[in-house]
Amino acid sequence: MTSKKNRQALAGATVSEFDGVRYLHLGTPWVQGAMRIRKPRQIELEYVQRMMAWMLWRPSDQVAEGHAVQLGLGGAAITRFTHQVLRMRTTVVELNPTVITACRLWFHLPADDERLAVLQADAADWVADTAQLQTVDVLCVDLYDHEAAAPVLDDAGFYAACRGVLAPGGLMTVNLFGRDASFECSAALIAEAFGTDQVWQLAPTREGNTVVVAARGVEVPDRETLTARAEVLQARFGLPARKWLRLVRPYRPKA
Repeated sequence: MTSKKNRQALAGATVSEFDGVRYLHLGTPWVQGAMRIRKPRQIELEYVQRMMAWMLWRPSDQVAEGHAVQLGLGGAAITRFTHQVLRMRTTVVELNPTVITACRLWFHLPADDERLAVLQADAADWVADTAQLQTVDVLCVDLYDHEAAAPVLDDAGFYAACRGVLAPGGLMTVNLFGRDASFECSAALIAEAFGTDQVWQLAPTREGNTVVVAARGVEVPDRETLTARAEVLQARFGLPARKWLRLVRPYRPKA
């Protein structure tokens, strides 16, 4: 996925396989997505699993309700999960047509149906469209190009628009490189848009990906309630939610 200024630089999607896992690339060795071939609905990459941490912020009996949107398709792991496992209404915004084609052919991305819409479009345009205001309950943002150096949409206006599409109580997760010098800048921009008290971060993965969670008017329950939710998520969906709970903390800007 990329922005308007980089439309001419779109790289073609390529696929590799190793040890039972299929990987998506954009013409470089950088991994843009992955799927265990025999378990396509299982989320393979650790940071992508953590992109589902928004589930901790929702009551267990409401976790699969509403409209889920992904900005950036990647290897379609989140899309398969929200559409096929949670059975949520799911919308995907992906600019690169070769990524969409590769996911249809090689990553079990189903055809559009009454609950799934895959749009070849620019994420910046989509979140800026007033028709989308407060229509989204869960927003997962993973916008990296073939260089995989930093998010291609990463400014105050973009994050403000992301908050704008969220319904009250809505949640956003964003994949950032936690050990990169740009992380603190990106996190601060998210906090500016959402309010510092509505932003949390997980510890970085070994690869350096830090998932940031931001919410629109969510009240965090007590630890006992969060622990109970984590137990339900782990038992029901096989996600490492107890680990997420140990890794998450409120975002605090550096002095």
